[in-house]
Amino acid sequence: MSDPGTPTLDQLRVLVTVVEAGSFAGAARILNRATSVISYTIANLEAQLGVRLFDRETTRKPQLTEAGRMVLSEARLVASSIDALRAKTKGLLQGLESELHLVLDTFLPEARVVDALTAFFATFPTVSLHLSVETLGAVTQMVRDGRATLGVSGPLDTIGGIERIAIGSIRLLPAAAPTHPLVLAGRNLPGAGREHIQLVLTDRSALTQGRDFAVMSSQTWRLADLGSKHMLMKAGIGWGYMPEAMIRDDLDTGRLVLLDMPDAPGGEFALHAIYRTDTPPGPAATWLIERLRSQV
Repeated sequence: MSDPGTPTLDQLRVLVTVVEAGSFAGAARILNRATSVISYTIANLEAQLGVRLFDRETTRKPQLTEAGRMVLSEARLVASSIDALRAKTKGLLQGLESELHLVLDTFLPEARVVDALTAFFATFPTVSLHLSVETLGAVTQMVRDGRATLGVSGPLDTIGGIERIAIGSIRLLPAAAPTHPLVLAGRNLPGAGREHIQLVLTDRSALTQGRDFAVMSSQTWRLADLGSKHMLMKAGIGWGYMPEAMIRDDLDTGRLVLLDMPDAPGGEFALHAIYRTDTPPGPAATWLIERLRSQV
């Protein structure tokens, strides 16, 4: 037999149950069927596939053959996929999203990201979550363009068609390596930061094109991610503003030093959950917004 037939979902479920129960009789009890019906189902499955699934001759307890182990592995995948399909369909019937495209601002602290996503997966296992991490205006751009359903954005001017819900803020602090001239100077005079390279986080979205945020120096290195900025600051190459949570260990251990700059002491960076007004959040997205609010 070179062309096996197509097994039914019931046959595959019976196979999985026999293996998990350890016997045909055990599977019969679980499925509330006669043992003869279980045996007949397996025999039909073997006939359809053209392979022997169980060794019934050398042992009293049904043992899978090599072919049986392969079929069992695929049967479990099929059964799992069907269960996922039914769960997602049930969610759709209840109004639950099948997927959610989420974009987060790079400033959102790691602990908040991990908490929100871990809880989301536990609460909505059937919702496919797609995650992007962007900077400044790129977050709002993705939501406005419809490439993301929900975003977490920093402070931007009010943009038409975008709803904003406050979810707290983070504190940005000016810092540099202990060898940096601004640190060695101790208390700095107003404008001292203008004489040194400032590391600036930037993005290439049209919403913030040509705009600067908290830029004090005429000498700037523009970086697209916080990791690169953090690295260069610790190397003493420049100074800049960083989220307190991200550099707290560096400040405690002396790898970075808080700058005393009277004209640029740092401040709060507001965060908002955002979505398009013509695409209000469904149950899963609404839950995620509330989770982010509750962290505050």
